[in-house]
Amino acid sequence: MPSQTEAGKAFEYALLIEINEILGTHQTITIREDDCFNIAENCYGQFDEMEKSNYKKAVIAAIEHLLDLEPRLENPLDSNDLLELQIVPDSQGIQGDVRDILVIRSRQQWEIGLSAKNHHRAVKHSRLSDSIDFGNDWLENDCSEIYFNSISPIFSELRNLRTNGELWRNLEDKHARFYIPILNAFKTELLRLDSENPTIIPGKLLKYLIGNKDFYKIIKGNNITEIQGFNLNGTLNKSINAFRPRVRVSKLRLPTRIIELVYKPNSTDTLILTCDEGWQISFRIHNASSRVEPSLKFDINLIGHPQSLYSNHISWN
Repeated sequence: MPSQTEAGKAFEYALLIEINEILGTHQTITIREDDCFNIAENCYGQFDEMEKSNYKKAVIAAIEHLLDLEPRLENPLDSNDLLELQIVPDSQGIQGDVRDILVIRSRQQWEIGLSAKNHHRAVKHSRLSDSIDFGNDWLENDCSEIYFNSISPIFSELRNLRTNGELWRNLEDKHARFYIPILNAFKTELLRLDSENPTIIPGKLLKYLIGNKDFYKIIKGNNITEIQGFNLNGTLNKSINAFRPRVRVSKLRLPTRIIELVYKPNSTDTLILTCDEGWQISFRIHNASSRVEPSLKFDINLIGHPQSLYSNHISWN
């Protein structure tokens, strides 16, 4: 059975191919058939015809609505105004670009990005360890020596357990021994960074999590496709000559203030960060594999957002 990663790649391929099918009837489209494209194509080929049909229905629903949001998709300036499609390397995510597909008109110096999600909404799966400076990597502000001194003994113990070939399922009280102290250290350090850099940290955190480029997130569910418009820089929803978007996508405001950072009720593995402007983020920590490793992984989800975030649900059968 294909993995979640392979399912995601297959969804990217289905989206790109269907854009070509739908929009290529009246304009010239080029597809960059590189390694990223080939990997996605191979993943798509692992699915049976029923699942491929569901992919097709999901992406057709998305594309038909994107035409209401982005008139440049179907309105070239002339026959030389090519529409270029490409799948973005995963490595771009490290640099803050979470887009999976780019749709480009070089002639117009215009592009939009699409993030394709198959049955999941997580924005990041970042790790914590005693060798990872999350402050520097996420926020461009170094973590303190106090933070590393507090977490080093915990990860040293995990490193020793790995050497002995221990499995997570055999460990007693893993939440009390590992999850809670690491989350407490993370919480204290994030609040310290915010205190020492007023108004800066929340916005940097959001840009780390949802990307520094504007994009549409396309989420395939069961018989429904959701489209969200992350218009942080105001580059989405542009007119072209007399053609204007039929639906408006508002520009979003980044947060500047942390309201609270607390444990999720009745939880020992999840923190909830609440910021101004309506942003709310959950950080669930977990072991990423059955074997003990000297690192822990976050499942980070956007659970609250401004009312101005564009979102539309489209049903299909």
